[in-house]
Amino acid sequence: MYRTAMMTWLAGSLAATSMAFTGCGSDATLATPNDPVTTPDIGTEIRSDKVRDTTPTVADAAIAELATGNSAFALDLYTELQAAEGNLFYSPYSVSLALAMTYAGATNDTLTTMADVLHFTLAEPELHPAFNALDLDLLSRSHAADGGEGAGLTLTLANALWSDGEGFLMPFLDTLAENYGAGMHLVDFAQPEAAAASINAWVEEQTESKIKDLLKPENLIDARLVLTDAIYFKAQWAKPFPRELTVDHDFALLDGSHIAVPTMVQADMFAYAAGDGYQAVQLDYDGEETSMLVVLPDAGRFAEIEGGFDPAFIAAIVDALVDTDVSVMLPRWSFESTFSLADTLKALGMGEAFSAAADFSRMDGTGTLYISDVLHKAFVAVNEDGTEAAAATAVVMVNGIPEANVHADRPFLFVIRDNITGTILFVGRVLNPAA
Repeated sequence: MYRTAMMTWLAGSLAATSMAFTGCGSDATLATPNDPVTTPDIGTEIRSDKVRDTTPTVADAAIAELATGNSAFALDLYTELQAAEGNLFYSPYSVSLALAMTYAGATNDTLTTMADVLHFTLAEPELHPAFNALDLDLLSRSHAADGGEGAGLTLTLANALWSDGEGFLMPFLDTLAENYGAGMHLVDFAQPEAAAASINAWVEEQTESKIKDLLKPENLIDARLVLTDAIYFKAQWAKPFPRELTVDHDFALLDGSHIAVPTMVQADMFAYAAGDGYQAVQLDYDGEETSMLVVLPDAGRFAEIEGGFDPAFIAAIVDALVDTDVSVMLPRWSFESTFSLADTLKALGMGEAFSAAADFSRMDGTGTLYISDVLHKAFVAVNEDGTEAAAATAVVMVNGIPEANVHADRPFLFVIRDNITGTILFVGRVLNPAA
C-alpha cells in the first residue's frame, strides 16, 4: 500500500524542519538538514513539505533586474544559435528556468561561471524568489477572451525533477519546491526507455501535446538527475487578421529566389518604428499585456540587422514605437526546432558545468554530478487568430567520471619499479592474458 512517510531533521539544537513524500517507505527517519533523502518506490514523487510560496516578498527592482538578465541571455543564445540553417525558434525563458533550478545545486567556480553566462546578477537568496515572483506574474496574464468565449491568452509553466531519488539533499529540494513548485519524480535510469517515456509523457501533457519526445533513451545513459521545465502559450491577436483577406504572396528567400506562401493581411493602428535598415511592428495579443514584435530588415540587410540583434537594439525599437496606421502582411507559419545546447552553453563560458570539474555538491553532497546535456525543443504556429507556442527543456545530470580512461583490453607493456630510486625491477608485456 502507498502511504505518506515523513522525513524530519533537526536544524540546530531546538529548531526542526521536515520533508514529506508519498510512496512505499519505512518509518520516519531523523537526519540533519544536509543529510540525503532516502526514497520510496519508483513511480512515486518526493515533495518537500515546503509548499510553493505564492506571495513572495520581492522588490520590483529585483524582478526587473532578473528580466533584464534573462533578456541578455536570450539574445546571447541567439547569437550562438543563428549559424544553424533554416528557421529557428526556442524559449530562452524555459532554458533559464531549467538552468536556474540546476544553479540551486551549484557552488564555487561552477556557480560563478553559470551566473556569468546566465546573467544572474542577483545574490542567490534573492534570485530564486525573484524567479518565483516573475513566474507568478507571468502566469497571471492568462485570461478569457473578451466576451468570455474561449481563452484570450493561456500561459502555463511547469517544473519537475526526475531521479532515482537516492542521496539528494533536502535544502536543495526545498529551494525548488518553494520557488519553482518542483517535486522529484522517481524513475529508474537503469531502464532508460521507461524513464524517457515517463519524462516525455509529462512534457507532452504540460505542453498540450505540442512537444513530444524531448528525450531519447540514449540521453539518459548514466543519468543521475534530470531537471525539466515546460512552457505553453496560446493567445488570440488583439486585432485578428481577417481570414478572407489571406492570399498567396511571394516570399523572398535569402538566396534571391521566391516562393508563394499564404499571407495574412490587415490595415489598422499598430505600434510601429523604423530605423536604419529595418522596420518594426508590435502585434498585441488579447489584453495587450503580451505581444509579438516583428523586426523586418530591409532587402539585402538581413545579416547586418541579425548581427546586431541584442538587448540594446530591442530596447531602442520598443522606445521608438509610435501608434501608426500600418498595412501589415505576415505569412502564416508553423514549425518546431530541436536543440542540444551543450556546445552552445560551453561556447558562452559554462564549460566547467559540463565537465568532471563541476561542483554541484549542494544537490547531493558528493560533488560528482555534472551536466551531460541541455536538451530543448520548441513549437510555434501563427495564423489569423493568434499564436500557439510551446517549449520544454531538460538538463541531464550524470555522475562525474575520470578525465581519462585506461582500459587494458588489448596488448600492453608494463614495468615494475621502485618509486623512490626509479630503479626498474621488472619489464614485461601482455599479449594474451589467458595464455
